[in-house]
Amino acid sequence: MLLDVAVSPDDRYVLTADRDEKIRVSWAAAPHSIESFCLGHAEFVSRIFVVPDHPELLLSSSGDCTLRLWEYRSGRELHCCHLTSLQEPAEPWGDKRFAASRITYCSQESCVALLCDCIPVVYIFQLDAHRQQLGYRQQLAFQHRVWDIVFEEGQGLWVLQDCREAPLVLCRPVDGRWQADPESAALRKVSAHLQGNWAMLEGAAGGDVGFSGLYKATFDNVTAYLRKKEERLQKRRQNPPPGPNGQAKKMKSGEASLRCSS
Repeated sequence: MLLDVAVSPDDRYVLTADRDEKIRVSWAAAPHSIESFCLGHAEFVSRIFVVPDHPELLLSSSGDCTLRLWEYRSGRELHCCHLTSLQEPAEPWGDKRFAASRITYCSQESCVALLCDCIPVVYIFQLDAHRQQLGYRQQLAFQHRVWDIVFEEGQGLWVLQDCREAPLVLCRPVDGRWQADPESAALRKVSAHLQGNWAMLEGAAGGDVGFSGLYKATFDNVTAYLRKKEERLQKRRQNPPPGPNGQAKKMKSGEASLRCSS
């Protein structure tokens, strides 16, 4: 099952992400020819994104709650961020499994924004292409379910959320921190348009399209088998099997002493 697809900026490679934890890099001219595999995720790969400024780099997210950076032509993993380590213990979604439903990139700030499918949080990372690593910067929390995010160069990070009164949030960097800018004229204009067409928007984006059904299912049959086996043995000890005359065999006292002496 393919979950996402990307094309390299030079149109030479087609990259696909699937449920089986791998990313396949194929030749666009001959898709049956595989250049490499990017292997390392432990769950389905939900999203992949080729960095426009650095076309040799690939970002990927997965149900294993990681964001990874790859040099995809060789299949080499460069960096891995564990999202669960970024959560606060008091957060109500701290024990949830989640995967990214959107990855977007800002060339001007070299920032990566990550939207997860079942928590109202957007993670912000700084891409250091020279060191080939990702640095965590902050997380933006919202009171409503977030449907989508996108960077617009020169404007900021647009956040579309499930709230008719405030369908859009525009975030901009202020002293190195991304913050909401409620006074933006562009924000008011686009929000008014969305509010006027809210019924259509809610019907299109309000469905549950999460990844909950894609996680691996584990079955511990051995524990159940051992428990049932122990129950059967306990019953046998309490009720020994009957002898040939329909009664349980009993050893004669003389025979028992004879066997002990021998």
